[in-house]
Amino acid sequence: MVVFLDHYQNSTGCRSRSQVISEALQLLRLRELEEAYREASLEIDSTWENTAGDGLSDETW
Repeated sequence: MVVFLDHYQNSTGCRSRSQVISEALQLLRLRELEEAYREASLEIDSTWENTAGDGLSDETW
């Protein structure tokens, strides 16, 4: 693991191993947020279709 951290640090110009780990954690947070938004969007889309009920599909627009 340390070898990878050092390699990544040297190849990207990060100032420290801590910065490498911090960037990795930010990417993990973003991945979780993307998944949460994706799930929320699916819930809203199905609920919205029942609410809108205008008989027009998305393709009509």
